[in-house]
Amino acid sequence: MQKTIQDIEKKYDLEFDKIISRIKKEKAKLVLLQFPDGLKPYSTAIVNYLREKTNAEFLIWLESCFGACDIPVGLEKIKVDLVIQFGHNSMIPKY
Repeated sequence: MQKTIQDIEKKYDLEFDKIISRIKKEKAKLVLLQFPDGLKPYSTAIVNYLREKTNAEFLIWLESCFGACDIPVGLEKIKVDLVIQFGHNSMIPKY
């Protein structure tokens, strides 16, 4: 089943406004998104939403994401403008 941005916003507060603002402020054209396993099923919905709001292009890192210290190996070769990591602390469900 395809996940939608509405599905994720019902369950998690991922601060999309802050992400969109940062992408625009940095004038980022290519953004790498890193997701913990629990958010990977939502990754394409998140990319579609962010692309629509920013006109940036996105890469999804599908390897591990165990926090801010888990920077993708070879990142300097990709030449991204911005890396956004979705960590477990930001995945606290809404009540």
